Amino acid sequence: MGDSMKNLDYDMDITNCPVAPVQKVISGKWNMIILYFLSQGVMRFGELQRKLPNVTQAALTKQLRLLEEYQMVHREVYKQVPPKVEYSLTELGIKFLPVLTALEEWALEYQKTENFRD
Repeated sequence: MGDSMKNLDYDMDITNCPVAPVQKVISGKWNMIILYFLSQGVMRFGELQRKLPNVTQAALTKQLRLLEEYQMVHREVYKQVPPKVEYSLTELGIKFLPVLTALEEWALEYQKTENFRD
């Protein structure tokens, strides 16, 4: 465990839990997956939609807007016909990549356990 985890205050509650405020950022059903795909490079809406075939257009739009509001994702609109919109990680989103990488490594290990259910 990291040093910050070793010195936990067991009297702590949610009001002073350091991870509570960021839970909303990663709690969206598709947020982590969207961030994962955007970590691989800039993508247009249609590209993301093809990578997430089980997500409705409305749900993907909502998640992208929330990630933009949380300053994790940048939306670039090009004024052309037809309109072109690209999504990428912001500086804050890029700083989240080590967390995403650690989760990916943990997920791959977890999938090897008997507890994993597809």
